[in-house]
Amino acid sequence: MQEQNFKNHSRLIFSFHFVLLPLLLVVIIGAVINFVKCLDTGEGLYSAALLAVISLLLPIIVFFARTFALKAQDRGIRAEENLRYFAITGKLLDSKLRLGQIIALRFASNSEFVDLAHRAVEENLSSKQIKQAIQHWKGDHHRV
Repeated sequence: MQEQNFKNHSRLIFSFHFVLLPLLLVVIIGAVINFVKCLDTGEGLYSAALLAVISLLLPIIVFFARTFALKAQDRGIRAEENLRYFAITGKLLDSKLRLGQIIALRFASNSEFVDLAHRAVEENLSSKQIKQAIQHWKGDHHRV
């Protein structure tokens, strides 16, 4: 597996981003076209409406499934990084740290983690600034 760094840490999943999502768009467009044609003819209107509604619900379901998974993962990351900070310093992370900052700090090696956490609070660093400040990147290959 390639070593992670700031430039390559975000990833696109080919089958999801380039196959599933475009196919979902095709299904939605097809269902709407089918529904409009059925409005003109008056035939098969119920099944066309049902298909259109289901196809419009699919992206909403995908959105919520992804959102729920990310929220659970965010809670896990917050707990992991709080434990890591506690193991190093004997204290909990500063409560002023925002979730985005904590998520960015997970990429910092133990040697720079504590100082970077303090800088993040004092200088109100964005997650991007935190990631750019990391010298020794610790990869996270399990993020959804």
